Amino acid sequence: MTRLWLAIQFLTRLPTPATPDFRPELLVESARWFPLVGLIIGALLTTLAWPACRLDPWLAAWLALLLWVWVTGGLHLDGLADLADGLGAAHRDRERLLAVMRDPHLGSFGVLSLILQCGGKLVLLMLLARAQAWWALLLVPAWARLGVLYWQSLPALSTGMAEAFTWQLPRRARLAWLLALLATSAWFAPALLLAPLCIWAYRHWLQHTLGGVSGDCLGAGVEVCELALLLLCSISLLLPPWLI
Repeated sequence: MTRLWLAIQFLTRLPTPATPDFRPELLVESARWFPLVGLIIGALLTTLAWPACRLDPWLAAWLALLLWVWVTGGLHLDGLADLADGLGAAHRDRERLLAVMRDPHLGSFGVLSLILQCGGKLVLLMLLARAQAWWALLLVPAWARLGVLYWQSLPALSTGMAEAFTWQLPRRARLAWLLALLATSAWFAPALLLAPLCIWAYRHWLQHTLGGVSGDCLGAGVEVCELALLLLCSISLLLPPWLI
């Protein structure tokens, strides 16, 4: 259970038991539980949004977004903003990209990325709440955190969290979670069967554009995948049942 508690501590603000015998390798091994933490986040979002939707879908979406930001501590949003600032200022210079991403100050590109990300999530959450698509809301955070297990296998761009997670790749757990999420999505949210494509596309972009991964890239990937999967689920609501 220590590894599960560490995964929850790392990805959320949720209270967990203390880990007095902490070792860095335990955090690496905890990565296998990241998709489960995503399911916990999805369950919390659904538990809040479902009753709030009876009052108004916009209210449900806004409350869910607030909870989403709070429960994750803005961890992945921070990575998204740093990556956006780096890409906006790098001008294809890798060293400048890394330098800007390490800068603790927030630039205009980072601000714009946060506005677009939160605004996009708000609208898409409203559409899912209005359609009562609770299974999609439950599974999207899990799929996005499964992506971390695939992106972390890329070379580390610099010393830091991404480099630490390349020490040990939980390949069996990765495959087990992939099959479990595919089976659940096929039954309850077929649009999410395209989630592996989103995960692969972001990994491909990291490999060919940046040549590797950093902690900020992992966080940004979670946010990008969450938005893309929410969009896929929302689009699927407009399609005839025989196409889904």
